[in-house]
Amino acid sequence: MTESLDATDWSILAELQQDGRVPLTELGRRVSLSASATTERVKRLEAMGVITGYRAGVDLVKAGFAVLAVVRLKYPGSQHQPLHRLLDERSEILECLRTTGDDCYLLKVAATSMAHLERLINELAQFGSTTTNLVYSQTLPYRGPREPQPES
Repeated sequence: MTESLDATDWSILAELQQDGRVPLTELGRRVSLSASATTERVKRLEAMGVITGYRAGVDLVKAGFAVLAVVRLKYPGSQHQPLHRLLDERSEILECLRTTGDDCYLLKVAATSMAHLERLINELAQFGSTTTNLVYSQTLPYRGPREPQPES
């Protein structure tokens, strides 16, 4: 990134992460800017690639996904494209992180039932060994980044 973010940019990001549908005039009021200055800031953040999109938060249980799990995958192969294709095809896989350590991938998956989760794990197992942890509750939902604080 060629431009750094200032405190106003971070305020805008915090507000948009709370409510991506907030009208720009209201957003400007919240961050003490005019509507036109707010619009320019948001457009700049989008052009910089800092804002990558606007999404709806979804309650997984109310949407029919009663089982949430974290799956660790040890992938011994060097060709990752087949796995990437499966990740693209399976909407139950909500997030995938490539990691260091014993496991190559960390996946967050949502399933409608334990049987559904088992079928998904069986598909993932074709790529390597899996370890699955069921999620009891989400203590801290994704909240997005906040302005970094200076190190002391």
